[in-house]
Amino acid sequence: MTILLSLLIFVHILGAAAIFGGWLANFKTPTVSVWQWYGAIVQLVTGLAMVGILEAGDGSPNHMKIGIKSLIAIIILVAAFIGRKKMKNGEEVSTGIAHAVGGMAFINIAIAVLWS
Repeated sequence: MTILLSLLIFVHILGAAAIFGGWLANFKTPTVSVWQWYGAIVQLVTGLAMVGILEAGDGSPNHMKIGIKSLIAIIILVAAFIGRKKMKNGEEVSTGIAHAVGGMAFINIAIAVLWS
């Protein structure tokens, strides 16, 4: 279980890097890249999988922290979905949507690191 949890943490961090890095790369011309969309999916799936593993094992996750991070992850996923859909239709992605994806990812990373 430890190896699986470590692997999930690794992939979870890669998802966060895709979202946050994509936001920084396109900061002057805000948009939602396909990697931000993939990162949002990866973040939500691996986060839920890690909670499931901790609940099934000896670990006891902080349910308040997990609830807040899950809500933010869903907001990121929805904003990334809207942004990608607009990009596919050839429409311009609003600055608010683009910055919501990256900004909420930044907040989620801060919560993960700073909330002990």
